[in-house]
Amino acid sequence: MRWSGQELSADEPSALPGLARLNNLVRSVRTPDFAGITFHEVLAKSALNRIPGGGGPMPFGWTINPYRGCSHACVYCFARPTHTYLDLDSGKDFDNEIIVKVNVAEVLRKELSKPSWGHHPVALGTNTDPYQRAEGRYALMPGIIDALADSGTPFSILTKGSLLRRDLDRLAEANRRVPVDLAMSIAVYDDELQQSVEPGTPTTKARLATVTAVREHGLDCSVFLMPIIPYLTDTRAHLDEALKQAKEAGATSVLYSALHLKPGVKEWFYLWLGREHPELLPRYRQMYGRGTYAPQEYRKWLAARIKPLIRSHGLERGQEDPLTGGVRSSALGMMRDDEGERQTVGSAVRAGGATEAPDAASLVSASLTGLGVQPTLF
Repeated sequence: MRWSGQELSADEPSALPGLARLNNLVRSVRTPDFAGITFHEVLAKSALNRIPGGGGPMPFGWTINPYRGCSHACVYCFARPTHTYLDLDSGKDFDNEIIVKVNVAEVLRKELSKPSWGHHPVALGTNTDPYQRAEGRYALMPGIIDALADSGTPFSILTKGSLLRRDLDRLAEANRRVPVDLAMSIAVYDDELQQSVEPGTPTTKARLATVTAVREHGLDCSVFLMPIIPYLTDTRAHLDEALKQAKEAGATSVLYSALHLKPGVKEWFYLWLGREHPELLPRYRQMYGRGTYAPQEYRKWLAARIKPLIRSHGLERGQEDPLTGGVRSSALGMMRDDEGERQTVGSAVRAGGATEAPDAASLVSASLTGLGVQPTLF
């Protein structure tokens, strides 16, 4: 888990000025196994991040980010600007300067044990990927999974990492105790394009095999077909093939959206586009010249194209959590019975008068109801 012979001084230029100012920086580490990448090990002060909401069934969301920066190096990644908070750039530094919260599982367990914790659904993978390559060495996720399950906290994971397969036994066990929702992000089904636009990720084939492995463990698995890249992955043939492969892999639902380009992401994406598809630069400047999102006309056109394909492949259109950006937790729909009435919260009474411990749904129900939250969509 540590590489003592590869430690860098925080005063060296390679540690970078923004990181050198951090009072929780333990050390910066390089290893030959990760050429060109520096890991900056920090002691996290908190693990849970609260995301304020704007109404809806949940007034806020919660996330955990064991890493900052991501060696998947997706040129379109919306999280790139977060690196600038540490005087790191949103381009190459985001790919190669990875912040590792080495104590995140321990801090999380303490936070979840507080009486004030409401057992709200927690999302992982909504900023940077918890199963990026570094997880193979630091192994932070097993401790996070155990802490969430032990506390009765439902959670979701969105990842491009086939390393998820390492933890499937643990996730299946956790799912017997709390709702666990899993999703694989698989946006590009052209091998050459995929390796160009997502150079640090597992192949599409490896990710589809991970979907199958998830299903073999008795868990549902959504596929995030996002972003759909205008003029590159939005053809009917590409979308049809993508949905066909997702269905064959066992995907239980599909979510899609068009590419959006924030400031700090747009510039990096345009550098890639200028190298690989310079003929498309004028079209993109026209499409994204006024803002972050593809024009409404394009999004309507895309919906009209893909919705019939989703239906024809027998796939359900999944739901994204509007606050976290991850897959919507199934815990949010556990509050009503078949007649639409609220479920009873707390211990169930067995025949003969004995009580039994509340199940995962009751635990979630109790915590959300206690806060006056209605976690249903209808």
